[in-house]
Amino acid sequence: MAAQEILEVERKYNVDDDAAVQPLAGLPGVDRVGPPVTHHLVAVYFDTHDFTLATHGITLRHRTGGSDAGWHLKLPEGAARREIREPLGVDSKAVPERLRRLVAVHVRAAELVPVAQLTTRRTASPLLTAGGEVLAEFSDDRVESQAPPGIGQQQRWREWEIELVDGTPDLLTAADEMLASNGVHPAELASKLARALGPSLPQKPKPAAAPKRKGQAGVVLLTYLQRHVDALKTVDPGVRLDAEDAVHQLRVSARRMRSALATFKKLVDAPTADRLRAELQWLAGTVGQARDVEVMRERLTALAAGELPELLVGPVAQRIQEESDSRYRQAHDVGLAAMDSERYFHLLDSLDAFVADPPLTDRAHQKASKTVARHIAKDIERLKEAVRAAEDADDADSSGEAAGEEAVDAALHEVRKSAKRLRYAAEAATPVLGKRASRLAKSAERIQETLGTVQDSVVSRAHLLDLAAQAHDDGDSAFSFGRLHALEQQRAAEARAQFVRDWADFIKNQ
Repeated sequence: MAAQEILEVERKYNVDDDAAVQPLAGLPGVDRVGPPVTHHLVAVYFDTHDFTLATHGITLRHRTGGSDAGWHLKLPEGAARREIREPLGVDSKAVPERLRRLVAVHVRAAELVPVAQLTTRRTASPLLTAGGEVLAEFSDDRVESQAPPGIGQQQRWREWEIELVDGTPDLLTAADEMLASNGVHPAELASKLARALGPSLPQKPKPAAAPKRKGQAGVVLLTYLQRHVDALKTVDPGVRLDAEDAVHQLRVSARRMRSALATFKKLVDAPTADRLRAELQWLAGTVGQARDVEVMRERLTALAAGELPELLVGPVAQRIQEESDSRYRQAHDVGLAAMDSERYFHLLDSLDAFVADPPLTDRAHQKASKTVARHIAKDIERLKEAVRAAEDADDADSSGEAAGEEAVDAALHEVRKSAKRLRYAAEAATPVLGKRASRLAKSAERIQETLGTVQDSVVSRAHLLDLAAQAHDDGDSAFSFGRLHALEQQRAAEARAQFVRDWADFIKNQ
C-alpha cells in the first residue's frame, strides 16, 4: 500500500450484542445495501506512556487484515478526521518516520510504544445508489481489546459504524434519527481506542475560565496565548503535509502570540517574554518564507491572467510558475527543517511552561478592563506615531528631500506593523472590552490589509525586475514583465490612496 491520505467522516453507535441490524435502504439516496464482506482485523495502537496522542484525539495504529492494512494515523479535522496511511513495513513496532514527524508537535522526544491491541471481526456492507455508487459503508464490528497488549485489561463489545464514501453528512444525520427511533444512539467515545483504554485515558483539562471585565488582566493575555498555542499545534501537521493555507495559519498564530507578548509585556516577566518573542519571530520568519512565495505566485499569476494575450510576449506565465514553484519548494524545505529542529521543540516546551506557570507581575492581577484598556491606548498612540512618520516621509518625498518612494513605502510598512499589533491586541481584549475592542480590531485590520497590498507590491516589483533580467539573459522579451511592473506601481498608488481614507475613518471613530 502506497502512502495516501483520506478525509474520514463517520459515525459510531453503541449496540447490544444481540441487536438486529437495522434496514438502511431508506437513508437519503440509498437504494440498497450491497452484499456483506467479513474481515478479521488486528490493530496495535501506539502512543506515549502518558497517552499524549489519545488525549489530543489522535490515533496511531499498525493494522493487518482488510483492504487497508498498514499504518494509520488519524488527526482531528473539525467534525472529521484526516487519515494518513503508510505501508506495513518489515518491523511492526517501528513507527514510520513520516508519521512520527506528523505527531512530533505533541510527542516531541517521548517514546511511542504499543498501548492497546484490538481484534475486530468486521462485517462490512456498502450502501448503494440505484446506479451502484457507494455512498457509505456500514460495518458491524465485534471487538476484543487488551490494553496494554498481552498484559492489560480485556474488554469485548459490539458497535456499528457508518463511514461516508461519496455520500454527504445529511446521510449520517438521517442515520442518527432513524437509529435513535429504534433505541440506538451514537457512541459516547470517539474511537475504539478510547474505549479500550477506559479509565487509563487521561481526561482533557477543562477550559480555563474566560476573561472577565472585573477579573485579572493577566487572564486576558494567557487566554489569548493558550488559544494560539493550541492553534499552532493543530496546524503543525498540515504544514508538514503541505496542506492549503497551513503555513499561513501557523505564521499567523506565531505572530499573534509575539504581538500579544509585546503589547502586554508589563503583565509578565520581561526577559522571559522577550525570549519567547524572539523565538516566535524566528519561527514565523523561517516557516513563513513559503507563504511569501505563495502570495507572490498567486499575485503575479492573477496579474498576468488579466492581461490581453497579445500583451504577453514570451512564456510569461510559465516563467512565473516555474520560478515560483522552485522557490516555494526551497522555502518549504527550510521551514520543515526548522520544525524538525530542537529549537522548535524547545519553543513549544517554553510556550507550554509559560501558560502553565506564567511569570506574572503585580500588574497582571489588576482589574482587566482598565489595565487592558491602558495597553490598548498605548498601541493606538504607537500607530499614530507611525502614521506621522509616514506623512513626514511623504512630505519629504514630495519636496525631493528624501530617498523617494522607497522611504515612503518603508514608513508605511511600519504603519502596517503597528496596525497589526493593535489589531491583535484588540482581539485579545474583546472578551473584556466588548464591541469597542471588536470595532477597533476591524478598523486596524482594514489598515493592515490596505498597506499589505502596498508591501506586496514592493516585493512583487523587485521580483518582476529579476524575471525581466532573466528573460533578457535567455534571449526572450522582457516587455511583459515591464508592463506587470507598471500595473503593480498603479496598484500600490491606489492602495496608498485607500490608506488615506482608511486612516480618516479610523481617526473619526476614535
